[in-house]
Amino acid sequence: MQVFDRALLRRRRDRAAGTVQQVAPILEDCADRLLDRLDDVTRRFSRALDLGGRGVVAPRLRDRGIASIVSADLSPRMASRTGGLAVAADEEFLPFAPESFDLIVASLSLHWVNDLPGALIQIRRALAPDGLFLASLPGLGTLQPLRQALAEAETALRGGLSPRVSPFPELRDAAGLLQRAGFALPVADAEEVGLAYRTPFALLADLRAAGEANAVLARDPRTPPRALFPMAAAALPEGQDGIRPGLRLLMLTGWAPHESQQKPARPGSATHRLADALGSTEQKTGEKPGG
Repeated sequence: MQVFDRALLRRRRDRAAGTVQQVAPILEDCADRLLDRLDDVTRRFSRALDLGGRGVVAPRLRDRGIASIVSADLSPRMASRTGGLAVAADEEFLPFAPESFDLIVASLSLHWVNDLPGALIQIRRALAPDGLFLASLPGLGTLQPLRQALAEAETALRGGLSPRVSPFPELRDAAGLLQRAGFALPVADAEEVGLAYRTPFALLADLRAAGEANAVLARDPRTPPRALFPMAAAALPEGQDGIRPGLRLLMLTGWAPHESQQKPARPGSATHRLADALGSTEQKTGEKPGG
């Protein structure tokens, strides 16, 4: 199923290559949160793929001693921002041979993919056995105040609405996607990134600067009503520090299978009773408590 206009996304990311520096602090914060997971891993990596890192991931991997890094992006201009080996590559059709990398990092780059399960399968194939995959992407709840304000304003102006904010996945689906793609030891968790803007228009400017403007295929191609964005901006809730758009970051971790990895025990293979481990008395079926 095609949800996103990938050709439009490529053009927007090409343009954003000249403006993405405006949102570098946000991208850097998200990359640091993701790469912190490397501190808990004893494995050392030598061949890394930075998938859509927009110029902030590759330098951090170099700082961690990884010498061989390939940076890939749907946009050739965005890929070249890293200053290293750059490849223009579509996440839906990765051009890498099996087992090319022992680490793949996708920081805020997979939420525009139409076939996310298929992309994850390709990523897993590009990993060497016991290779690590780290990814972050916006989750359900991200930009929810903006989504709601735009929907209410457009309904009032046109009597209907068009999707103007991307759909985002739920946390409960993330680990399942990793497992379906063949990753071992899949883990998914979420973090809330605190963002605040003085005005709604500053938020919209940052989205454009990052190449994150609406690229949903079902969007209304007509020019939006002139009053749409001012009306939506007026409806956004404001706090003491401004408008909080919400960024719920889903963090995914998975390993390419290897025989050395831990495996779940076979059902019925336990040698000790749970009741003994808990120091409790096991109650027989049908027996009343205390009887």
